[in-house]
Amino acid sequence: MTTFSRSAAFLSLVVVLHAVHVGGAILESQAPHRELKAYRPLQDNNLEEVYASSAAAVHYDPDLKDVNIVATYSDHYGNIRFGRVKMGDLSTSWVFENPAYQVSGRKKVIPRDSFQNDTGIEDNASRSTTNQTDESENQFPNVEFANPAKLKRQILRQERRGQRTLELIQQEKETDEQMQEAAIEKSMSFENSVIGKYSIWRRDYESPNADAILKLMRDQIIMAKAYANIAKSQNVTNLYVFLMQQCGENQRVIGKATSDADLPSSALDQAKAMGHALSLAKDELYDCHELAKKFRAMLQSTERKVDGLKKKGTFLIQLAAKTFPKPLHCLSLQLAADYFILGFNEQDAVKEDASRKKFEDPSLYHYAIFSDNVLATSVVVNSTVLNAKEPQKHVFHIVTDKLNFAAMKMWFRISAPADATIQVENINDFKWLNSSYCSVLRQLESARLKEYYFKANHPSSISAGADNLKYRNPKYLSMLNHLRFYLPEVYPKLEKILFLDDDIVVQKDLAPLWEIDMQGKVNGAVETCKESFHRFDKYLNFSNPKISENFEASACGWAFGMNMFDLKEWRKRNITGIYHYWQDMNEDRTLWKLGSLPPGLITFYNLTYAMERSWHVLGLGYDPALNQTAIENAAVVHYNGNYKPWLGLAFAKYKPYWSKYVEYDNPYLRRCDINE
Repeated sequence: MTTFSRSAAFLSLVVVLHAVHVGGAILESQAPHRELKAYRPLQDNNLEEVYASSAAAVHYDPDLKDVNIVATYSDHYGNIRFGRVKMGDLSTSWVFENPAYQVSGRKKVIPRDSFQNDTGIEDNASRSTTNQTDESENQFPNVEFANPAKLKRQILRQERRGQRTLELIQQEKETDEQMQEAAIEKSMSFENSVIGKYSIWRRDYESPNADAILKLMRDQIIMAKAYANIAKSQNVTNLYVFLMQQCGENQRVIGKATSDADLPSSALDQAKAMGHALSLAKDELYDCHELAKKFRAMLQSTERKVDGLKKKGTFLIQLAAKTFPKPLHCLSLQLAADYFILGFNEQDAVKEDASRKKFEDPSLYHYAIFSDNVLATSVVVNSTVLNAKEPQKHVFHIVTDKLNFAAMKMWFRISAPADATIQVENINDFKWLNSSYCSVLRQLESARLKEYYFKANHPSSISAGADNLKYRNPKYLSMLNHLRFYLPEVYPKLEKILFLDDDIVVQKDLAPLWEIDMQGKVNGAVETCKESFHRFDKYLNFSNPKISENFEASACGWAFGMNMFDLKEWRKRNITGIYHYWQDMNEDRTLWKLGSLPPGLITFYNLTYAMERSWHVLGLGYDPALNQTAIENAAVVHYNGNYKPWLGLAFAKYKPYWSKYVEYDNPYLRRCDINE
């Protein structure tokens, strides 16, 4: 007796064959057919029916004696079952195990003696058929069928499964190790000394619903107000007074709490009392339609309040941004008073004559800073000099207005860095800068622009909206903001100059900027466009054909704040003339609004060299989510936006980059109460 196994998706079948060889060989079908349906579960009473449909499809020699095949299998309950099939019911995919006995396409039935080596299989087969009758065992000599191709595939499949299992185990080990390393590394960065409501060890962090009671009490207030309004409209005075009292109690208990942990111990009792009050109101006043109307009215009223608060908030931020802080105003007054009292104005004239050669030496590193803020300018100079490798080669050209000229001179007389050279000038001393030559100065003096700025016909500045508020900042009416377009006239002897805004901080040596080959460009700047942001269409009016016909809407924008200008190339290309042309075109402000960046984008269009982003990182004055690594690796950080570092609005996490260059021990700063 021999056995072989054949598997299906839902059936594990062990077939034990008993074959009788009577007078000749059993021939394999000449017309193979693959429709063997023996994969279905076999039953004793219908086994013949299961294979009846396949008998017609399998052709074999009718003159040969048939062979009975006893099949043993396990059903879906795990019980061992038996059945019989005929040789003629088998498909051509059933073959003898030993291929040595194949003769000219035929497969012979081989006696059991030829399979002595297959002891393991035979033993299993003999054990599986012990329950068969002696008659069936004596009737048929035992033979074994097998499919070598399928056996080989099974072996290969098992090997692949084993290999895949090993790979998955290895991957799981590697993943576990990586997770352990990451967890250890993250645990080292935990700051367990944090206290207050942000502490990760607080009780309210143990539950995802740490503010469930707080939310419930706030919702109760809304419901109570809705029922109170209905009670008032229906003259149910007692219920109205009771509900309003409960609202007041809820608000008193909540106070300034931001989570359940901040609530007093009586909060839950008050929530229960309010729940009882709402239950009474519901029993007496509940009307679904009326309640829905009341909620809708409350929602609309709240939306109007939120919109009004947003406008007020925007206005106040703009107001704070353009208001000069009292301590800085005090600083300017103290410095200016001492400058004239001590008679330094006459001494400085002599001192500047001695430094005139350095002011005009093109081999040195020259900086241009145009500002009316003494403290901000001092930070720019201090941070640049302290990070310079050769500070004696750095020359700072500071231009301010008449009001702050004395204060600026006094500050850099008593607090100037020892090695650097500093020149302070008054913009009013530039006699060539007048309305007949300068287009923007002529426009700033016009009555139409003054009316636009001061809004004489509009009693409320808030009504103008957020978009127009920022353009009414005083800096847009100051020529210090537009003096950057006249650098060759201000410094006729220089060939290159680095322009710096007063709201920047220098963190690295900037001398390598003078070695950059700008490839014939006039302006070296860091581009600010990211995907669709900060491109020309953000700043210019492309609905005007004068703009759309001359510029690309998708052209990348760049930033003022740190710009290297090649003054030789500037003079060669007459950049100031281009600026004047477009300023005259924009007299009615239809090409762009106020500001210096839009005319800068136009004037230096196709004349700007893109510098590495690490030279100039922007956004510290408006974006609280900047990359900290990018900030620390930047050569210059820029507080562009409303949240300047010298204002109370400043982001606390960005302020240290600026404040570490402020001399807080200076007596003038202490006198004016300027501290960290």
